[in-house]
Amino acid sequence: MKFDVLTLFPEMFEPMKESIIGRAIDKNLIQIHTVNMRDFSKDKHKKVDDTVYGGGAGMLIRPDIVYDAYQSVKSNQSKVIFLSPQGKTLTQKKVLELAKEEHLILLCGHYEGIDQRVIDKIVDEEISIGDYVLTGGELPAMVLIDSVSRYVDGVLASESKEEESFSNGLLEYPQYTRPEVFEGEKVPEVLLSRTS
Repeated sequence: MKFDVLTLFPEMFEPMKESIIGRAIDKNLIQIHTVNMRDFSKDKHKKVDDTVYGGGAGMLIRPDIVYDAYQSVKSNQSKVIFLSPQGKTLTQKKVLELAKEEHLILLCGHYEGIDQRVIDKIVDEEISIGDYVLTGGELPAMVLIDSVSRYVDGVLASESKEEESFSNGLLEYPQYTRPEVFEGEKVPEVLLSRTS
């Protein structure tokens, strides 16, 4: 699976190269490519935003810059997701659905947001990771990449995915490991007979 992330802060995605996701990248099971939208600014200072028509606080990211960044990575298999507090909440069901896609383009907003005209033109779906506001779409994009990547064939062992939280509408039960006694708390007796 390929992820293209349209962002103003590509360096924020460096931690994605660690742990399970990093190994999946190394095995070429997933690709995470960041596109710096500033590279598409025609302004000598690489300005990407402007004031809001009709007034209001903050600055909006210009539609032409977003559109040009999108054009640089789009394909026939692309599905464009805008990470936005107005979007539908990301659920396990949605994660499983997105894991079947070949190419996700993730659009990360910043400042006061993105001009609605380009959202209407290129975005297939808006997704939120919860009912709160962040400073930008980068952290939600990382959450989406991490959750979806787990279901790409080969990223995790199949048995690791079978009894996961939310897979059957339930959270995982408490689990324990060694030492048998920690700070005076003992592993439940019923589990001690099952330890290999």
